[in-house]
Amino acid sequence: MKLVNKVAIVTGAGQGLGEAIALRLAREGCKVVAADINFSAVKRTEQKIKEIRGDSLPLKVDVTKSDEVKLMVEKTVEEFGRLDILVSNAGILRSYEVTDFPEEEWRGVIETNLVGYFLVAREAAKIMKKQKSGVIIQINSKSGKKGSYWNSAYAASKFGGIGFTQSIALDLAPYGIRVNAVCPGNLLDSPLWVNGLYEKYAKKWGVSKKEVRKKYESQVPLGRGCRYEDVADVVVFLASDEASYMTGQAINVTGGQEMR
Repeated sequence: MKLVNKVAIVTGAGQGLGEAIALRLAREGCKVVAADINFSAVKRTEQKIKEIRGDSLPLKVDVTKSDEVKLMVEKTVEEFGRLDILVSNAGILRSYEVTDFPEEEWRGVIETNLVGYFLVAREAAKIMKKQKSGVIIQINSKSGKKGSYWNSAYAASKFGGIGFTQSIALDLAPYGIRVNAVCPGNLLDSPLWVNGLYEKYAKKWGVSKKEVRKKYESQVPLGRGCRYEDVADVVVFLASDEASYMTGQAINVTGGQEMR
């Protein structure tokens, strides 16, 4: 247990990768605030956390709403007395070829993935500056390093996220606050893929969903998709004192698919 009695917020913790990170942080000893726009989903995450340890707080939060983000941080400090770790995981993906991309949906991706990251990081940093300590981790993507097919809005939001990460790492370093990003490869068993992308790409290419998965796996030198535990391992490392000399980094977790 590397993070005993640390207090962590995880946004987008109601399902998928966010839920997996929240549970892993609990196993490492954290008191976890699980935040999500879907409160029923995050309540299920809370129950799973309580099976690991008792200290958890579920909150309904829309990360694009500054008042809700501010209240999330205030409630965290009110409940647990401090904030040590922020994992900015909440995000959405809308997939269209650029000439078919609805403006409203393009803006929505930027609003959630980039503006939402700014809002949660800003409020967390206010507390961490007073403490003279803290760790901010953004869940980014390999699409933050390289353009992504049919995903111009998502890639733009993630490229921007790395620039924001590096910039606030400079701002906050004098206060003992470290800021890093984690860039996973394709999480081929995640709800995003299972409930949407396989079908969309299969229809576009005129192939089966199984063939779509095989195509994406074949692009990875290590021969498989990214798993939740691959990402959680790196999050725990970056949140721990073992990474005390790392800030402003965007760490690839891509099986060798991205090496920059």
